[in-house]
Amino acid sequence: MQEYILQTPVASIILVFTLITSIYTFSNPELFGKLMLHPYSVSRGKNIYTILTSGIIHRDWMHLAFNMLTFFFFAFPLERLLAQLSNWGHIQFLLIYVVALVLSDITTIIKEKHNYRYHSLGASGAISAVLFSYILFNPTMSLYLFFIPIPIPAVIFGPLFLVYCVWAANAARDSINHDAHFYGALSGLSITILMYPQIIGHFINEVLGMLN
Repeated sequence: MQEYILQTPVASIILVFTLITSIYTFSNPELFGKLMLHPYSVSRGKNIYTILTSGIIHRDWMHLAFNMLTFFFFAFPLERLLAQLSNWGHIQFLLIYVVALVLSDITTIIKEKHNYRYHSLGASGAISAVLFSYILFNPTMSLYLFFIPIPIPAVIFGPLFLVYCVWAANAARDSINHDAHFYGALSGLSITILMYPQIIGHFINEVLGMLN
């Protein structure tokens, strides 16, 4: 535990804080409602704070578990890696997470600004950003889909994930904010490239090395 706190303080705080707030609001419907993103209200200048607070609560235990497991497996290695690359690595990790959370919510606000019944919550946009940022550094790593024990190279998983998000968002067959996943992922890629332009060359070399 001490090692995690010292090497990855930002990811540790985000994980613990999100777990606490999410679990607490499971039994506090009033606070749960106040923290959710309501695009209709936000687009009219109300409850702006929910752009951030919606990312620290989750719909249910399954939603929380899925997001936090993904966060654990990719956020901690990413922060550790960024800290090795720069003295500002911890701040860079925080920037990727928070900016992606905001950007993914803004796209949802624009799309659903006239839909009074629409609400959104969860850290999916920010976590998608963390995942795709890490993919840039490790495009040849293997990723697994839940319940499907087949390894998929990250460089293949990434595009498939984005295509699925677009399809699922247009199909609108569930209550998941697939737009947040999509724009969160693009935010993670964009912010990481802005911070480390040389990552493009690294990514290409890694992929070419895998093919040889």
